[in-house]
Amino acid sequence: MNAPTPYAPGTLTVSVNTTVRWYNGDTNQHTVTSDTGVFASPLLDPGGWFSFTFTQKGTFPYHCEPHPNMTGTVVVA
Repeated sequence: MNAPTPYAPGTLTVSVNTTVRWYNGDTNQHTVTSDTGVFASPLLDPGGWFSFTFTQKGTFPYHCEPHPNMTGTVVVA
């Protein structure tokens, strides 16, 4: 079994009204799930994409539902 690839970059800083697009370049299925319920992707197959537009300033931690040790953060400044 292949180990999941972590989010890269682990922390991303963007401006308000920026759309962030995540790409699953791994061989496993993953999600992009906000820790606070702000956004949640479906289960992404390898090669899948998920986009979300950040309309408010703040810090938005997220994780992968099947692999909760995979974490990332979007900082909207």
